[in-house]
Amino acid sequence: MKKFLTASAILAVAFTATAKLSPSADSHGYPINPVSFTKVKVTDSFWGQRLKASRETTIPLAFDKCEESGRYENFRKATNPSDDYKVEGFSFDDTDVYKTIEGASYLLQTYPDKRLENYIDSVLAIVAAAQEPDGYLNTCRTMNPRHPHPWAGSRRWEKVEELSHEFYNLGHMVESAIAHYQATGKRNFLDIAIRYADCVCREIGDGPGQVCRVPGHQIAEMALARLYLVTGEKKYLDQARYFLDKRGHTSRTDSYSQAHKPVTEQNEAVGHAVRAAYMYAGMADVAALTGDSAYIKAIDRIWENITRKKYYITGGIGATRHGEAFGANYELPNHTAYCETCAAIGNVYVNHRLFLLHGESKYYDVLERTLYNGLISGVALDGGSFFYPNPLASYGDHERKPWFGCACCPSNISRFIPSIPGYVYASEGDNLYVNLFMSNSADLNVGGKDVTLTQTASYPLDGHIYLSIGRNSKGAFSLKLRIPGWVRNNPVPGDLYSYIDGKTPGFSVMLNGKSADGELTADGYYTISRKWKKGDRVELHLDMEPRIVKARDEVEADNKLVAIERGPLVYCAEGAVTNHSGSPYPAAGNPNEGNGFFTAAGDGRSESADAFENDFDIHSVIVPAHPEISATLRPDRFNGIVELAIPVQVMDTDADGRISLSDNTLTLIPYYAWSHRGRSYMSVWMKTASRLFSSR
Repeated sequence: MKKFLTASAILAVAFTATAKLSPSADSHGYPINPVSFTKVKVTDSFWGQRLKASRETTIPLAFDKCEESGRYENFRKATNPSDDYKVEGFSFDDTDVYKTIEGASYLLQTYPDKRLENYIDSVLAIVAAAQEPDGYLNTCRTMNPRHPHPWAGSRRWEKVEELSHEFYNLGHMVESAIAHYQATGKRNFLDIAIRYADCVCREIGDGPGQVCRVPGHQIAEMALARLYLVTGEKKYLDQARYFLDKRGHTSRTDSYSQAHKPVTEQNEAVGHAVRAAYMYAGMADVAALTGDSAYIKAIDRIWENITRKKYYITGGIGATRHGEAFGANYELPNHTAYCETCAAIGNVYVNHRLFLLHGESKYYDVLERTLYNGLISGVALDGGSFFYPNPLASYGDHERKPWFGCACCPSNISRFIPSIPGYVYASEGDNLYVNLFMSNSADLNVGGKDVTLTQTASYPLDGHIYLSIGRNSKGAFSLKLRIPGWVRNNPVPGDLYSYIDGKTPGFSVMLNGKSADGELTADGYYTISRKWKKGDRVELHLDMEPRIVKARDEVEADNKLVAIERGPLVYCAEGAVTNHSGSPYPAAGNPNEGNGFFTAAGDGRSESADAFENDFDIHSVIVPAHPEISATLRPDRFNGIVELAIPVQVMDTDADGRISLSDNTLTLIPYYAWSHRGRSYMSVWMKTASRLFSSR
């Protein structure tokens, strides 16, 4: 990577302004204003560790892999095309470069780093040099136009509805370029993206000389909507809407591609889960900017279908490995669950946008469940190894990997984790929403009033959250504190999952040491309206104790099984498994690789193998009907967790086939922390006594 850091490389291309930028790159069109990642400085232990791992390991590793795997070389080859080049890899490999730059750009806001900024500029120099004169930029075609990637077709856009990913590449390029512009103020990447977007707008459409195509893999829709807001050029919004409105009206009309019906007539989540989520997010963006209520109604219907029938307790979506897709209603297998990390990220995008449209906490209930469970499980605590699928059960056949040939999940994690600060707060008029709980300091604007807010929390270890009003924070506004569904006895919106332990947790809110004079409103927020002053202090307490959950009977995979939660976290049991050496514990392995300018560190494991408490088959345990679950703070494990212990009976079978039961204690850890000690059995759902009795 050092070879790209020369001054000549950085200056190898001249960047020109091709569009007049609007005054603010933070515009969005939604009724509720998200507070930009640039305004929130996270000081939290839980998320601070994740951001540190992203800065020190994940993003350096991703940059290293882009060089090592030939991603950069593809751009250099595209600069000087040749019939001799053999086009290998995937048609979307360019996006790994874009996504990693996006994540690094977010980090630059919190951790300014001139060396990293210069490195990004050196990469952008080779990206710009590969762009064709009319703006087209897709290395898997440009490097060898006569013999491009087999997924690319014989000419531009020919297979864009199938596997060429030309519009997908555009989408990630634009998303990354905007993040880079917001973080640095530089236009070098933004101008590259604008030129490619202009190329697409010229060549795709219903006019003379244009071709009618829609993305095979969606993301360009939401990217183009954002590009419209940054540049003020309405053609980008029009192109985003064209891609949506033409879906189902081209040669591609299958449900796998979400093209079986016009988007405004769809009412069920079907097909490839990542593509679907990105499309729904794009629909929300276009709806916010155009006021098209038909888009919003369609997304609302699809959201109801997901949360009531196709949503994993860990927040994952996409049940089947076949096509990385949604399954049928209530089809939620555990061991074969796909729950791709990218799909979890897409689910966060959708629910964030629905909150910005509707202002109801239920969307953040879904977002939080996904975020704290099925999303961050996709990356090890040290940031150096990854899951592609995130199953809910394992027989020792899953472990995180240092990278993948198809690297969409690691590079997506690279861009997502650093963007977390942008999901904490939002505002609407005189309302300030506090949506996520983590220690941070924020400079906000609420109804034209500057507000400095400091939040202190040990969430999700406990439910104590403190908010302090800082300097220059005078004036009246309403502070809206999200009261999570898990506190209000509702694990998810709808009735797909429910608590069965009979507990009634609660919450309390104090203002300056006294009970606050506010109310829990129908939108799921506790609202305090007053004239605030410097030094005002709000204390929110959320009861956080272990809860027992069951799924609807229609979910056959979870029939008569239970799961355990505490606060926003889903727990799992993890146990030892015999490896190839015959040891009852797995050997450490798969160290991450690093080279060149950045070096990745760590092997993704924070515990030694002998830390497994469950030295029995955790798939054979039986949870009693009314267990006493103990919770113990373990600051020494997984960077600090609350560990749960539950009395169980363990089934065993002797040589004659006789079943015996023995008493034992089952230790549970947060789902996101599993597989940090090597290969092992794992399960989120566990048998109950009623299941054993019904089998007799």
